[in-house]
Amino acid sequence: MKPAMETAAEENTEQSQERKVNSRAEMEIGRYHWMYPGSKNHQYHPVPTLGDRASPLSSPGCFECCIKCLGGVPYASLVATILCFSGVALFCGCGHVALAGTVAILEQHFSTNTSDHALLSEVIQLMQYVIYGIASFFFLYGIILLAEGFYTTSAVKELHGEFKTTACGRCISGMFVFLTYVLGVAWLGVFGFSAVPVFMFYNIWSTCEVIKAPQTNGTTGVEQICVDIRQYGIIPWNALPGKICGSALENICNTNEFYMSYHLFIVACAGAGATVIALIHFLMILSSNWAYLKDASKMQAYQDIKAKEEQELQDIQSRSKEQLNSYT
Repeated sequence: MKPAMETAAEENTEQSQERKVNSRAEMEIGRYHWMYPGSKNHQYHPVPTLGDRASPLSSPGCFECCIKCLGGVPYASLVATILCFSGVALFCGCGHVALAGTVAILEQHFSTNTSDHALLSEVIQLMQYVIYGIASFFFLYGIILLAEGFYTTSAVKELHGEFKTTACGRCISGMFVFLTYVLGVAWLGVFGFSAVPVFMFYNIWSTCEVIKAPQTNGTTGVEQICVDIRQYGIIPWNALPGKICGSALENICNTNEFYMSYHLFIVACAGAGATVIALIHFLMILSSNWAYLKDASKMQAYQDIKAKEEQELQDIQSRSKEQLNSYT
């Protein structure tokens, strides 16, 4: 009899608990209908499951993967890399063609003797080889900095799980900061140097505009308006003719070599300026990444110490429990 009575008591207890749950649910539903009267006639329509839709693009796994991939892109490093590639390409490509056009103008008009501008031709040829090296180096360096931006972005660290910094990684980041700073200072000099031929060609072009002006066309002093290229120091003072005046100078300004070289030097100077901006951008990114790695190393050391202390505490608790169990 006693087990039967206990079973009946348990059933009554379960029924009373179910009634309480049901009554509470009914109260919540009634409260919801009281607050929102228009919801009484609302019918629930189940949302179709993924099995009802056979489209693979609606899979949440693909969407989450795309979001993670987009979150792992270092957009600041990507913009700096594109700007750096564009600036270096403009400087190297336009500068190479403009230097070749400058040599052609000098040989045809300002220095007819080859020995007078032989040193200048060698220097220009050397600068063209240097341009090839600059283009190759910055192509590799930009890719390396972009990869470094990927591996130091916090989003990439979250994608790959636990991330631990090392002293070697921090030293490499610091080395990139120093190297980018040195390259930025060097490109400031390149930017200033690339403005010299722009200034020279601008003076020649402005002189030609003076010759073409209506107020000077009717005067006899047109042939006295000259440009002496020797004053810029690119050819020696004994070079002949070295100075071009009047209509001959106007003919030089109308040639394709002068027009192309002048505008290409302007574009090359702009490319050097864009490269300087890109390197400054890279310097800011690398500095912030290095600071992040430094803070991450401190946090890593703190977590290691904390985990060690928790492990020691668990060992002490387990030993104490074993001792109590042995006494009992």
